[in-house]
Amino acid sequence: MSCAPLAPLAPLALALVACAHAPAAIPPHAAPHMAWGLVLHGGAGVITRDKLTPEREAAIRADLERALRAAHAVLAKGGSSVDAVTAAITILEDSPLFNAGKGAVFTHDGINELDAAIMYGPTRAAGAVAGVRTIKNPILLARAVMENGRHVMLVGRGAEEFAATAHIEIVDPSYFRTEERWQELQKAIAEDHFGTVGVVALDQHHALAAGTSTGGLTNKRYGRVGDSPIIGAGTYADEHCGVSATGHGELFIRYTVARDICARVEYQHEPLAAAADDVVMHELVHANGDGGIIAMDGEGHWTLTFNTPGMYRGYITEDGVPHVDIFR
Repeated sequence: MSCAPLAPLAPLALALVACAHAPAAIPPHAAPHMAWGLVLHGGAGVITRDKLTPEREAAIRADLERALRAAHAVLAKGGSSVDAVTAAITILEDSPLFNAGKGAVFTHDGINELDAAIMYGPTRAAGAVAGVRTIKNPILLARAVMENGRHVMLVGRGAEEFAATAHIEIVDPSYFRTEERWQELQKAIAEDHFGTVGVVALDQHHALAAGTSTGGLTNKRYGRVGDSPIIGAGTYADEHCGVSATGHGELFIRYTVARDICARVEYQHEPLAAAADDVVMHELVHANGDGGIIAMDGEGHWTLTFNTPGMYRGYITEDGVPHVDIFR
């Protein structure tokens, strides 16, 4: 995808068109297509080459590829998009390299609070959890909430109580403590960081699912919850479209980013890439909103769109070859 600058906009939300890692240039408003497969992200932000050592970049790319391959294996056997989403996200949650699960960042009070959501497009069933501190894989708990069907979002201790009844793995809070994330907190008293992991998958039965998991915002306070577990803001899927977002959560909530993109596809019949560009590259940028999205539509078109210097991202189609990228 070509990278054409836009008009001067917000200082943090750099006006850059997203570049998908693809073998040929992609017209600005024509998303590539797959019969089935998935797209994923591992967070967006000020991700530049000078901030990553070659060793760390290689490790990040390896984990993104592992997640893609695991989900592809599910889809290749005729498995559901929900199974593919959870297969990929649990791998990223188990990695300390992403702000989700094991790699969750610290709040101002030096604890880890995790959020996640998942949604199944054909039925619009959804489940979400927020502010959990002892759940190894929050995406699995969000899925359990969805499959239970009684509620959509559970928060904090109540979510953890439900986890015990759903046989979701519970860990001591010390599991989430990594020295790197602790040092980030020490540096972040005056600077916020964000990041998230997410997957959108289309299975062989043409069913979409989207999931998102996050460790929140470095140095966050007062029980803050971002967009990731909020259906329609950071996570959304219906029969036409699925989206997972990463970025400045407050703006993604206020602009209901995930649902807005899908509504443009459904009601205005916008091509998916054009809808994503309209929301991420224009509306969000004008509102000083940093971040990006991954999205697929029901026909297998997909897009990786972000307005930051980088976004950990990847895709895999029915051919089984993983593609990952980091920088714009």
